[in-house]
Amino acid sequence: MNAMFDLTDTQALVQASLSRWLADHAGFERRAGLLATPEAITPLWRGLSQDLGLLGAALPEAVGGQGGGLADHALILQALGHALLPEPYLACAVLAGGLLQRLPGELPQQLLAGLVDGAVRPVLATLEPAARHDLAQVHSTLQLANPAYSSNAANAANAASGAGRSSPAATLLNGCKALVRAAPYATHWLVSARDAAGLLRLAVVHPGAAGVTRRDLRLADGSWAAELAFDHTPVQAVLGEAGCDLLPLIEQASDAAQLASGAEAIGVMQRLLHDTLDYVRQRKQFGVAIGGFQVIQHRLADMHMALLQANALVGATLLRLDGRDGGAALPAARRRAAVASAQVAVARACRSVGQGAVQLHGGMGMTDELVIGHGFKRLTLIEVAGGGTDAQLRRVSAEADAG
Repeated sequence: MNAMFDLTDTQALVQASLSRWLADHAGFERRAGLLATPEAITPLWRGLSQDLGLLGAALPEAVGGQGGGLADHALILQALGHALLPEPYLACAVLAGGLLQRLPGELPQQLLAGLVDGAVRPVLATLEPAARHDLAQVHSTLQLANPAYSSNAANAANAASGAGRSSPAATLLNGCKALVRAAPYATHWLVSARDAAGLLRLAVVHPGAAGVTRRDLRLADGSWAAELAFDHTPVQAVLGEAGCDLLPLIEQASDAAQLASGAEAIGVMQRLLHDTLDYVRQRKQFGVAIGGFQVIQHRLADMHMALLQANALVGATLLRLDGRDGGAALPAARRRAAVASAQVAVARACRSVGQGAVQLHGGMGMTDELVIGHGFKRLTLIEVAGGGTDAQLRRVSAEADAG
C-alpha cells in the first residue's frame, strides 16, 4: 500500500500498526458480520480506540488526542479502505469531529473527548430532501423556549440533563434530514437547523429523544444510513454562538471530509488493483496466463495511471489543506475548487479501477465471495458522493469564472 505523500516516521508506524491490526481483527471474511447490524461494529470501534488509540490521532491534545491533522485522518482512511472495513470513521471522526474542533464552548470539547475514548460517535446531519447537495438549503427550525439558555454554559447543562428529557428551557427541533450516512451508528446527531433569526446552528440530538422518526437504510455497499424526521424534538444543546451563522464552518468541515473520502478510495483501489494483478497472473486461457495478453496489459496500465493521478492530486491537496506545504491557508472558494479537482480525479479513477477489476475477473467479479464486488460498490458510492463528477466540475468552473 503506497502512501499518498511522504510520511513521517510516526505516521508510517501508525499506518503499519493499523494495517496489521486490521488483518488480524477485521479480515474480509468478517465483513458480512460487521455489516449485519449497526451494533455489530461496536467491538471493532472499541478496538480502534482502546487497542490502537487512533480515534484521537487527528484531534487536539487538549481533549486527549494526539494533535495530528487531516493528513493523519487520510492515512488512517487509506488503511481502512484497503481493508474494506465498514465503520463510521469518516462520518464520526473526520466530518463531525472536524466540525466540533471549530466550535467554541465546553460541550464540543466534551464530545471530542468522548470521541477519543470511543464512547461518543457524533454524526452530522445536514442535507434535506429538496436540497440535493446544497448545505445552505436548510428548512429545519429551532424554537428557543428561552433565549437566555442559548449560551454555551446553558447548552452544557441541557446536554447533561439526560437523553431525550426536556429541561425547563427546552429547545425544540422540527424538520427532516435525508440520507444521513452512518446515522444508525451515532450516539449523538449534530443537526443543522435555523434559529429564530434565520441563522444556521447545530442542534445536538440524542437518537432516543422524543419526536424522532428514523428509517434505517442499507446502501449499495452494505453500509448504513438513515432518514431522520423531528417533530418538536427536545434537543440536548444548541451549538454555535448567538448571532453567528455556522454555514462556513460546516462547508469547511464537509470539504475536508470529502477530500478524506478520496484517501479511502485510494486504499480501496490499491486493494482491487493488487487482487486483479494476482488474478490475471493465475488465470489461464489457451494455456497461458491472461496477464500476458497485450489487451489485458493495456487495461491494467490505464487503471494504474488513473490511480496514480488520483493518488498524487489527493496527496497534494491534503498537504495544502493541512498546512504542511508551507503555503498560506486557502480562501473558501479556492479550497472548494481544489477539493473538487481532486474529487474529479478520484471519481474517474474509481470508475476505471472498479469497472476494470470487475471486467477482468469476469462474472465472478460481482459475487459476494470476492473482495472485487464489495470494493466496486464502495467505489461507486464514493464516486457519486457530493453530486458526482458533474457537480465537482461545476464547482471548479465557478471558481475559474470568479477568478
